[in-house]
Amino acid sequence: MTQLISSIADRAKVLLVSNSPDDVRELLYVLDRHNLGTGLAGDVDEGVQLAAGGTDLILLDAALAGTNIGATCLRLRNAGGSHGVPLLLMSATPSAEEQGRSVGAGASDYIKMPFNARDVAEKILMELALHKAEVQAARLSVTTATAATPARPRHPQTLEVNYHAILAGSPDAVLLFDIDNRLLIDANHLTEELFGMPLAELLQGGIEPLFPRHQDDGRASPQLLEEKIGDTLRGKIVVFRAICCHRDSHLIACEIRLMRLSVPGRQLVHARVIDLTERNFAEAMRAGQSALLEMVAKGAPLNPTLNQLLLIESQSRGVLCSIMLLDDDGIHMHSATGPSLPPEYLAQLEGVAIGPGVGSCGTAMFRHEPVVVSDIMHDPLWAPYRDLAAPFGLRACWSRPIFGQDGAVLGSFAMYYREVRKPDAHELQLIDTATDLAGIAIGRMRHERELQRHRAHLEELVDERTAALTQAKEHSEQTNRELAAALENLSITQEELVRRDKLAALGALVAGIAHELNTPIGNGLVVATTMAERTRDIQASFQDGLRRSELGAYLSQASEADAIMLRNLQRAADLVSSFKLIAVDHASSPRRRFPLRQFIAELMLPMSTLLKAAGLSLTQNVPDGLVMDSYPDPLGQVLSNLLENCLRHGFEGRSGGNISITACASDDGQMITVSIADTGVGIAADDLARIYDPFFTTKLGSGGSGLGLHVAHNIVTGVLGGNIGASSSTGADSGTTFTLQLPAAAPQSPAA
Repeated sequence: MTQLISSIADRAKVLLVSNSPDDVRELLYVLDRHNLGTGLAGDVDEGVQLAAGGTDLILLDAALAGTNIGATCLRLRNAGGSHGVPLLLMSATPSAEEQGRSVGAGASDYIKMPFNARDVAEKILMELALHKAEVQAARLSVTTATAATPARPRHPQTLEVNYHAILAGSPDAVLLFDIDNRLLIDANHLTEELFGMPLAELLQGGIEPLFPRHQDDGRASPQLLEEKIGDTLRGKIVVFRAICCHRDSHLIACEIRLMRLSVPGRQLVHARVIDLTERNFAEAMRAGQSALLEMVAKGAPLNPTLNQLLLIESQSRGVLCSIMLLDDDGIHMHSATGPSLPPEYLAQLEGVAIGPGVGSCGTAMFRHEPVVVSDIMHDPLWAPYRDLAAPFGLRACWSRPIFGQDGAVLGSFAMYYREVRKPDAHELQLIDTATDLAGIAIGRMRHERELQRHRAHLEELVDERTAALTQAKEHSEQTNRELAAALENLSITQEELVRRDKLAALGALVAGIAHELNTPIGNGLVVATTMAERTRDIQASFQDGLRRSELGAYLSQASEADAIMLRNLQRAADLVSSFKLIAVDHASSPRRRFPLRQFIAELMLPMSTLLKAAGLSLTQNVPDGLVMDSYPDPLGQVLSNLLENCLRHGFEGRSGGNISITACASDDGQMITVSIADTGVGIAADDLARIYDPFFTTKLGSGGSGLGLHVAHNIVTGVLGGNIGASSSTGADSGTTFTLQLPAAAPQSPAA
């Protein structure tokens, strides 16, 4: 088509005047593919400027022309240097009134938007060809005319010759109809091939012989043509489907496009005919494949599924299809389907063994390759079976083996003809497609059959297993009853052990309290008893006469007794206070935000004197910026208890050492780790597991109550919401480290 336009129009120039580039973008692309020069103007003024550079056809948007279409068309044509330049008017809001004004303005055609870019491009090509023919005819008239002889009108053959050159390059069958004379006046070689008639016969016969008397819907073909041609003469580009007729009387499904040509004094219609046979075959093939695959997916029986596959018969005239299946023994074949073949013929093939000379199907399955026999009567593969095929008129047979997914042969697909012939490329593609689909269907059937066999075997196994499970269930139920009884006894025993543990813990607590209080109270009782006896003695001496020395001795003893009493009572009071700490609700302490570094520094300040007296150093490594939202008073008590534990137990027998306090935050800032480490003697491994037990102390009778670490553990795991851990070593690198893992924001107390 590109060479055609180059030869006719010498790269003709087409000017589009439209302020909607999106509406004409596809048309510009199509015109460019036809090797046409194009220009796009956004308004009439810009169009006039572009037209002044030369143009062969103008396409004008009616919206830019306004109400005075005639003046706008004249202005654009004059700018192009020729009043005869073809001008097509396009409108997004078409109306009969506007169409009438466009005709009055000399527009060659009136196009409704949106439009098909290919149709409009074809119309532009026709207009350019006609315009060039008119120009050439006019030049010829001027050359041959004399002053006394008027210009001779252009002979119609001038148009026909130029138009025939256009038709020769069309990719489709194209015809030109003279409506007034009801004649076909031109056609290209593809039209001859489509209808099977030479050009002379086509031109002589006219329009009617190209169509059957009636269409598929029963409508008369002349009536259909009259209606469509009428629409075309009214300026429409008509596209419709119809059934045409080949010379040998077989029908052809076609798509026909009609377009009026603007030729003064003549009613010519350009027709493009597209053969839909292959397209319809392809659509039918796709639909058939989809239906077949759907049947396979839904588990339809094999025979109806394979019958659906014989849609191949509609794809090639005169074909008779059959499908043969190979038995599980891999030797014998039998007919699965072949409804168009004589049943008597198929019956004689039942159970035949495949081999190297068993017709087309048996040989194809044996060789594992396609077998094409174009002449049954003379092919050696059919020598044993010629007499079988001859009575039924079978003369050609092409067969292809059907393979499963594992490569095993499942059967064969065959195409028979009642004439001697070889397959073309289309028919080979059909048999390949059919064979692949048959392989899917037959493979699914065999898979289902195998599944059914496994299902039956599985049912037997299930029955056996069910009986075994029933027996096991009865045994397990008996075992469960025994276990339930044992569990009940265990639960009773556990409850008894818990009760005993509680009583033992309570006894240990009472014993511990009694032991701790016994010493100061016993000392006080002894002193009080002694002083009571001394008082009775003084009273007796007072009646007989009390000497000064006796009174002085008594007062000295009373003063000493008072000191002992006060010391022991204070000790008892301190012990009672420490006991009370076990049950004190620390969560009632005030909660606030505080910087940890400053808090620890202030807490350790009063301890400096004790540390110096013990010859110990204190190292604090707490970074700035660590802020806690917690309970400072309980936290302070925990740190104090841990530090006092270091002073009291960690450096016994040592003259110096170091205690370090470090703190750091987790990566997400949610947890804070506080460590208190010393370089003391460490804690024995046996004692390390008991350090949080109440009243556990290695300094029994030396002033320690054994409650410090117990109280610290309760506070950390309770009100502070964290945990505490300890690690220790003895020997050369001895020392103990207590590590607190505390949330930066303590949990809310239940009271809150």
